[in-house]
Amino acid sequence: MPRSKIIGPQGNLGRRNLAHNGDMQLAQRSTSVNNITVAGYYTCDRWRTAMSSAGTWTQTQETLAVTDPPFITNGHTKALKLDCTTANGSLSASSHLQIQYRVEGFDLQKLRTGTSDPSTMTISFWIKATKTGTNVFSVYQDEGGKQVGFAYTINASNTWEFKSITIPGNTHDAIANDHTRGRQFTWYFAAGSQRTTGSLQSAWTNYSAGDEAPGQVNHADDAANNIHITGVQIEQGSLATDFEHISRAESLLNCQRYYSRIEYNIQGYPPINGYADENMHWPVTMRTTPSITRTGGTLGGTNGIVGTQTYNITNEGCRAELQGNSNFGRMYEFAGVITADAEV
Repeated sequence: MPRSKIIGPQGNLGRRNLAHNGDMQLAQRSTSVNNITVAGYYTCDRWRTAMSSAGTWTQTQETLAVTDPPFITNGHTKALKLDCTTANGSLSASSHLQIQYRVEGFDLQKLRTGTSDPSTMTISFWIKATKTGTNVFSVYQDEGGKQVGFAYTINASNTWEFKSITIPGNTHDAIANDHTRGRQFTWYFAAGSQRTTGSLQSAWTNYSAGDEAPGQVNHADDAANNIHITGVQIEQGSLATDFEHISRAESLLNCQRYYSRIEYNIQGYPPINGYADENMHWPVTMRTTPSITRTGGTLGGTNGIVGTQTYNITNEGCRAELQGNSNFGRMYEFAGVITADAEV
C-alpha cells in the first residue's frame, strides 16, 4: 500500500509515531549479541525479542547500504537483524519467536478506546527475510485482555518489502491513563501449535493463545535464515504516512525513559570507616523506578576500599556510595557504569 502524504483523518501529524526508535538508530545496550535463545532486550532500543525453543540467533544493529530500498525511499540507515545460527525445524507446542514493541497507557489516550468512536491505528514497516510465506502481526490490549491479528506475506526471499496494516478501534475497553503497558505489538516469526490452532481475529476479541499466529511460517527452520526490519511506524488513523524522522537527540531522550546508561566517577577523602558518594540523575524521568545493574570501574587510593553500593533508587536517579574501611586518605572509583531498566 502506498504511503499517504494527505492529512485527512489523521489529524495532527506532528510526533505521530508511537514506536520510539522505529528506524533502529539507537542501540544503547549493544550493537551485536550472539547465542540468543531466550527473551530479552538485546540491541536496538525499545525492541524486545520474545523467544522459546526456536533455535539460536544472533541479533545485530545492521547498517544499510545507500542502495537498499529503505534508504532510497525513507532514508533509513539502520535495521534490526536476526540471524539464525542453530535451526529448529520441529517446533514444540510452546515454541515461539517474536519481535515486540510495547506502548504505555499515557501514549495511547488519543485513540479514545472504550468509546463509541475509537480511532483506528496503522502500522507500517520495511521487512526482509530469507523465508517467504505467511507471517502474522498482532496487537494485544492489556485492559480487557483482547487481541487482533492480521496476516501479511513476505513474497520474495532476501528482498526488502514495505508493509502496512490497519487495525480497528476498540469500543469495548478504555486504556488506563498511566505508565503501565497499554498495548503490545507483535511480529511473529515462529509459533508452535499452542499459538496456531485457532483463527486470526480481525476484530477485538477476548485473548486466546490459539488465535495468536495461525498460518505462521517457521523462520527458525534453517540456519541460513535471516530477518531484517526497520522503518516501523505505529500511528493513529487509517493511513500509512511517510516515516516521521526526528533528531537523534530527541529519539535518545525518548528511549532513555525506558533504559539509561550512565558512567560515574567518585572521589573523596573520608574519615575512618567513611564513604564518598555521588548523586546521579537519569537523563530524563524514567517510566517507573528502574532495576539497576552496576559495573564497577577502577578502584584506588590510600584508603582501604570495601566497594560501591547504590541507594535511594527512584525514577529520577540514585546515589552511589564508595565505602572505605580504614585510615584517612584519598579513595576513588573511575569509569563505573550504572544501567537503569524501566521497560514496559
